[in-house]
Amino acid sequence: MTPTVSAPNAVRLRLVTALGRLPMYRLVVLVLAVIAAYSVILGALGWLPFSGPAMLASLVVCLAASYGVNRVAAAAAHVAPQADSALITGLLLYFLFWPSLAPLDLAVTALACTAATLSKYLLALRGRHAFNPAALGAFVVGLTGWGAATWWVGTPAMLWLVLPGALLVLYRVQRLAMAGLFAVVALAVATAVVAQVGVSPLSSLWQALAQGPLVFFAGFMLSEPLTMPGRRPYQFGYSAIIGLAYALPFALGPVSASPELALLIGNLLAFALGLTRGASLRFVERRTLTPSSYEFVFLPSRRVRFVPGQYAELSLHGGGVTGAGSRRTFSFTSAPSSDVVAFGVSTAPPVSHSKRSLMDLVPGQRVYLAAVGGDFVLPRDVDEKLLLIAGGIGITPFASMLRAARNSGEARDVALLASVPNPTELAFADVLRASGARVVVRMSDGGAPADFAEDAGSAPFTAARLRELVPDIDSRTAYVSGPPSFVGAVAREVREAGARHVRRDAFSGY
Repeated sequence: MTPTVSAPNAVRLRLVTALGRLPMYRLVVLVLAVIAAYSVILGALGWLPFSGPAMLASLVVCLAASYGVNRVAAAAAHVAPQADSALITGLLLYFLFWPSLAPLDLAVTALACTAATLSKYLLALRGRHAFNPAALGAFVVGLTGWGAATWWVGTPAMLWLVLPGALLVLYRVQRLAMAGLFAVVALAVATAVVAQVGVSPLSSLWQALAQGPLVFFAGFMLSEPLTMPGRRPYQFGYSAIIGLAYALPFALGPVSASPELALLIGNLLAFALGLTRGASLRFVERRTLTPSSYEFVFLPSRRVRFVPGQYAELSLHGGGVTGAGSRRTFSFTSAPSSDVVAFGVSTAPPVSHSKRSLMDLVPGQRVYLAAVGGDFVLPRDVDEKLLLIAGGIGITPFASMLRAARNSGEARDVALLASVPNPTELAFADVLRASGARVVVRMSDGGAPADFAEDAGSAPFTAARLRELVPDIDSRTAYVSGPPSFVGAVAREVREAGARHVRRDAFSGY
């Protein structure tokens, strides 16, 4: 049970929960597919400068080439093909290359899809894509001189569906601020450039937004997770650099400014600075945490650099050297100083495909850690007083924090509140007992917690109740972790109760 929420907040929480049930890649496939169907309808109605048959032909070629090449490349690399990734690549390139029934044009489009798909295997160094595949495919075709990306998706008629689709994806992956910074930089630079030839700011803004691919680029290309830095400050710098390269006109020999080149420049900088390094993980064991959750322990091929509270993006099918496979995010539960890395996972029904893949692992089998990210980390000032609030398996990032603090000898003032259905569902009891933190547990069934914890009863965490449980809450920085509905409702109550700052980590599902 969680506190009641207002109608607008309830709608938002339902949206977050519904989106969380869809894996990120599946959501992007569905959104792009809807936009593609919309474009074909516009073409058939004559609202776009190409015919419906030409658009269908281009769409079929993009999907067939991306999917087919991906199957062949995966078989050659002895990894399981990731269908969603292949479909995303094909759909993205469909919107970049001019639809046509001419065999030569279709062959050029197929070449772009082939180059993009192969790059996932040939240029996936250290388990990460060095470059955004679709952008690279478009760039390679431009170098051949046989064709070029036109980004025809950037038209007023398409914007009606591209804008809400882009916002939906950015909201799901929590990249709205990053995309917003990119848009501000790109629009400011573009406005300054065209002002030199007498174009008014309003006209230049309209042209960039409605008659260019900026919205599509920000929503579906810039947000690609495997080629961007994992920490928010780096992401902001990354998006600003790409925004600058996106809007500035330049030419270096045969290479001239283009959206795809702007993204590749950002990819290259992120990769060169070591912000995208992956690692191979050898499965060691599965430890039971509660009747409905486990901790999965791996031995990494190298020391994995992360900060307690961050997450890892794992490639769960045939990690191999390519890093190809089904990629999902899991919070670290181990301390950075440990020789192993571990992740806590709820396996309560319904069990997703990615969780089943984890459950099926046998000792010695490998997965790939493709990325480390997240900003749900503790303040550097060890004297800052903390309030950690976990809903169910949301306690996993706190396990990493408490383990790290104990290993390093940090004496932080920590109060941890946990909300679980019953006493058996409190995960990491041993970590909580050894942490020295004040632990308060709320049991939905009214049961009593273990002897090391205080009993919060069964009442929900309202603002009034939080002030009772943590009288000095106004002097603490709060961290709230768990399912989206829990985090959204409780974070609001924590703010009302007077916490200094509130940080969130919603487990959106995978």
